[in-house]
Amino acid sequence: MKIKSKLLLISFLLFQAVLLAQNNITISGTVMDDQGQPLPGASIVLQGTTTGTQTDFDGNYRLENIPGNGTLVFSYVGFTTQTVPINNRTTIDLTMQEDTQNLDEVVVVGYGTQKKADLTGSIATVDAEQIEKTPSANPLQSLQGKVAGVQIVTTGSPGASPNVRIRGLGTYDSEDSAATKVLYVVDGMFYSNIDFLNPNDIKSMNVLKDASSSAIYGVRAANGVIIIETKSGGKNRKPTIEYNGYTGIQRAQNVLQMANAEQFVTMAVESGSEADVQYVLNAMQRYGRSRINPNVPDVNTDWYDEIIRDGLIQNHSLSVTGGTDNVSYSLGTNYFSQEGLLDMKNEYERFNIRSKLDVDVLDNLKMGVNTVFSNATQQTPENSAWFKAYFAVPILPVFDDLNTEATPTRYANAQALGYRGTQNPFPDMDYNDNRLKIRKLLANIYLETDLIKDKLTFKTTYNIDFSALEERYVNLPYNMGFGDQRISDINRKQNNYYNQIWDNVLTYSDTYAEDHNVTIMAGTSFRDEASNRFEATGSDIAGINYETSWYLDFADPLSFNNNVEEDNNRIYGQSYFGRVSYNYKSRYLLYGTFRADRSSKFTKEQWGYFPSVGAGWVISQEPFMENVGFFDFLKLRAAWGRLGNDNVPASAGANTIENETVDLGDTPNTGVTATSTYTDLTWEVVEELDFGFNMNTFNNRLSLEADYYIRDTEDAIMPVYIPIADQTILRNSGVIRNSGVEVALNWSDEITPDFTYTVGANFTTVKNEAIEIEDERGYIDSGSAEFRQRTMEGEPLYAFYGYETTGVYQNQAQIDADPVAQSAIADGQNIQPGYLIFNDRDGDGAITDQDRMVLGSFLPKFTYGGNIGLNYKDFGFSLNFYGQSGNKILNRKRGEVIFTNDTNIDADLAKNRWHGEGTSNSYPSSAGLRNSWNQRLSNFWVEDGDFFRIQNIQLAYTLRGDKLKGNMPDFKFTLTAERPLTIFSYNGFNPEVSDGVDRQTYPVPAIYTVGVNVKL
Repeated sequence: MKIKSKLLLISFLLFQAVLLAQNNITISGTVMDDQGQPLPGASIVLQGTTTGTQTDFDGNYRLENIPGNGTLVFSYVGFTTQTVPINNRTTIDLTMQEDTQNLDEVVVVGYGTQKKADLTGSIATVDAEQIEKTPSANPLQSLQGKVAGVQIVTTGSPGASPNVRIRGLGTYDSEDSAATKVLYVVDGMFYSNIDFLNPNDIKSMNVLKDASSSAIYGVRAANGVIIIETKSGGKNRKPTIEYNGYTGIQRAQNVLQMANAEQFVTMAVESGSEADVQYVLNAMQRYGRSRINPNVPDVNTDWYDEIIRDGLIQNHSLSVTGGTDNVSYSLGTNYFSQEGLLDMKNEYERFNIRSKLDVDVLDNLKMGVNTVFSNATQQTPENSAWFKAYFAVPILPVFDDLNTEATPTRYANAQALGYRGTQNPFPDMDYNDNRLKIRKLLANIYLETDLIKDKLTFKTTYNIDFSALEERYVNLPYNMGFGDQRISDINRKQNNYYNQIWDNVLTYSDTYAEDHNVTIMAGTSFRDEASNRFEATGSDIAGINYETSWYLDFADPLSFNNNVEEDNNRIYGQSYFGRVSYNYKSRYLLYGTFRADRSSKFTKEQWGYFPSVGAGWVISQEPFMENVGFFDFLKLRAAWGRLGNDNVPASAGANTIENETVDLGDTPNTGVTATSTYTDLTWEVVEELDFGFNMNTFNNRLSLEADYYIRDTEDAIMPVYIPIADQTILRNSGVIRNSGVEVALNWSDEITPDFTYTVGANFTTVKNEAIEIEDERGYIDSGSAEFRQRTMEGEPLYAFYGYETTGVYQNQAQIDADPVAQSAIADGQNIQPGYLIFNDRDGDGAITDQDRMVLGSFLPKFTYGGNIGLNYKDFGFSLNFYGQSGNKILNRKRGEVIFTNDTNIDADLAKNRWHGEGTSNSYPSSAGLRNSWNQRLSNFWVEDGDFFRIQNIQLAYTLRGDKLKGNMPDFKFTLTAERPLTIFSYNGFNPEVSDGVDRQTYPVPAIYTVGVNVKL
């Protein structure tokens, strides 16, 4: 009986095993990263068990005897762990996403790397996926709105680089000056511009925002540092061929509406100018009367519509990456082209070739070579066309068959109607050819050896950068009639730039007693920068109608007098630097750097010394936080550092004595003159204090990073007025401060294995002010006398400085009752209803210079950005937005009515002008616009620059190769809209004006593209 029972039990168990085996399946698949590269060594485990495997060299895996209703857990270092229900599937392929919140993530810093969790400074990272979403020639454009503390000022001109500011403006210099430029470190080489880089070649951009993070770069880092790492191959990877491209169209948005013919004629009549009325009558006589309104000429030209076109944009990249046991490689080529919005020869074209090779020569010796060659041609616009299109009257046509003197094209000339200028922008566009040829070669080679395995390494790197810029500006001859004609001339420039840097770095890293982690780095650097410029101008070109004659050889030899220049410059630099980073159990963090820089640019103090220190406390690692489940990670940090800026004008000598001979009566007398107004400059020094914290919570789904900073530029180089010499010279004579708060917030979550989403936001406040100005007047003026900008202590740099308006005089009684108006009338002013009312700030009963005030700054006080990302199965959607507020724009194109009254105006001014009591209390009348009382700089001409923009929208779909017949690759298709919507109140094309003065700003287009990515 017992034997029978046992047999029955065994039979039952075997039966159950058979049933269980029948429900088990074999699963196989491939694990890849988001770039389509296989991930060898990825872990796949059956949830709740120890059953699992790893992917092979090609990212493939196979699991046998797995329950069909189970769940697989996929994990890989640096990537988000994912759980995938099996649902009885026998093939499960997975694309893993990089874990941007992974605290073990390695961040590139100066001359090395650090774990993200161990950082004590403020560093932000933008990865390849975000960079590639932006259709642009310059990868910097992709940073707009994505990094707190970074302001990107966009320009729409093809091939033009955006202006980049990190934590405000810390140097008193023009926006185009080298003194304000950010330092870009591309694979170890220093650049002031990265317009030669293909965005698809970039792996990541790390923005070093605070002085502690940047101080290792010394005198080049005063305006911030962006470290760029280009894509590399991978060891033990089969060759992967990738094509990435897009094509699309650019379209001008927010085109400024100008007064039409009827509005213009109404303004001319209301102005009270007999001359303006006569010009209208002349137009009627020449071109006829409108059949709709016989009081208006039969011409209604929208000049912006005439000169603007849609432009094509395209980008095509082809790359090959892979590697063997000892070698990794990455090769690529790229073609980019972009047409401009201005309907002339205005375009940009670039062709790139790059290679990156890393080789393990020996077990303890590596070497690598990286090269990038860029060949670009840029046809720059004739920006005066934008200026003329604003002022050209709408009663003038583009062409005029009656203008028989005009050659080679019978363009209309406003002088035929009596106006002072030709006004027509088309001759500027058709008879100018501005070409730049830009060739750049970046090459670096390194050797790295382990002196003590896994502890002490030595790396020597030689970097070379050669750039050649050939400029050719051709003015073709034309005749517009009425005495307005031009002969041909050509200006040619040849600029060669050569820069080489040799770095030697020794790095020691070790762990003591299991808990004490130390990294020590020391290095030297030598740089040699040389430049040469040759320029010549000739006129009256023989055979000018043929481009083969556009050389100086064909110019009149006599035209070269005083029109030939050549200069060169060479600067040497020598540096010693070091860094120490320490952490105890990744809980207590200490960080310090020091750099000594020598520059041949300065005569007084050639050496500068730039230290920094940082400390961090990872509170979440403390034992008392073990039971506090809210914080997954919490770190407090503080940092201080000093930076230098040698991208400033070189010293110009010492006291000079010159012999002078003057005639006194009929007798020549010789004497000497002496001057002490020379420049003897030294470093500008940036000192910054930064406090911040990092926090992850809700199972690392929410991350928060916040910083407060105070950034002072000491010994700021400013122009100082010397009364006794009546001259202005540059001196280290001021202190500039930028301070503010930065916050970045990100949330990511997985609803189901097929549906994930991310939401992020960031904002920045910046207060820019001059703390000290060593000028006897107490201020520094800039801009023109008519459009004054002034820098004063306690106010922003280049603040707009003028009068405040409080309304518009509505009737004569109001004028009669106003002491200010009566004082002006007593002084000979003609004040009428429709004129602006100015604030008498000092209460003396008159409007004088003492009533002027700061009207605002072009620097925004607040910038913000955000993003939304959705991924469902093979579909992806992303949206980015960006905005700013607190800045002002001087509408100078509108304000230049002070120089000429017989031009057009924008429609906003025409519609909202005062034209009777109660019609407007902010805009003057047509007659008032032509009167000097209203033309003084005031807040009427200075407008708000606030805007909100949908920065980028992208919809993507990945067509998996396994869904197609045969051995097909994956295809990723994208639809992208860049800047499809911008909301602002400013009366111009674009609220992004780099220096805040809008005279002829190039419009920023909306871009719509279709793209595809294929990997083989």
